[in-house]
Amino acid sequence: MSSRNFPDLATLPDTLPVFPLMGCLLLPGGRLPLNIFEPRYLAMLDDALKGSRLIGMIQPREEETVSEDGHRSPARLHPVGCAGRVIAFSETDDGRYLITLAGIIRFGIAEELAAAPGGYRLVRPDWAPWQADLARDGSGGEALIDRSRLVSLLKRFLSERNLSADWDAFKDAPEEALVTVLAMNCPFSPLEKQALLEAPDLAEQGRILMALLELACAEASGESRRH
Repeated sequence: MSSRNFPDLATLPDTLPVFPLMGCLLLPGGRLPLNIFEPRYLAMLDDALKGSRLIGMIQPREEETVSEDGHRSPARLHPVGCAGRVIAFSETDDGRYLITLAGIIRFGIAEELAAAPGGYRLVRPDWAPWQADLARDGSGGEALIDRSRLVSLLKRFLSERNLSADWDAFKDAPEEALVTVLAMNCPFSPLEKQALLEAPDLAEQGRILMALLELACAEASGESRRH
């Protein structure tokens, strides 16, 4: 995993560019593809590639507003995000960047700094509460979740949406990878995704994930009965 580039907190930067994106979840060990096209985020990526290659993905609490004269009012940010390292990028003919971030470590916002010259937002991250993220190796270690219950809930969740999955891949996937992929890709609400992000450890993430799947299945069953 890419956290080997940052073996301890001392190797992490003191400032971090952040990319506020509603409904977008990155977790340590996850992979997030992004399409970068706004000038300020193109500048952010250019600067990141010259340094640590880290970008902080974080959800805004509300949508950014823009006045008639073009003045932006930055949206308030949630208190926790996840830093990802740029591990792949390509440039399109029309000047966009297609990148992939590898989730490294979550962070809190100790302080928001003045915007960078390129117009993107910068924070002073508090890495300390999430130091254990750097020790993740993708294996998930000992059994921390009820895998059979998780798979059962997922089957119901997908069936009610007429979706399918590679069940053999789920059967063989390490727990950490399984929880991470499902948490990042299931269509949960922004607040539900934030709850998954802020879960202190894999076991709690798994419990929240199963609770959300169970709730979604119950709501879908109730909706189908009403019709």
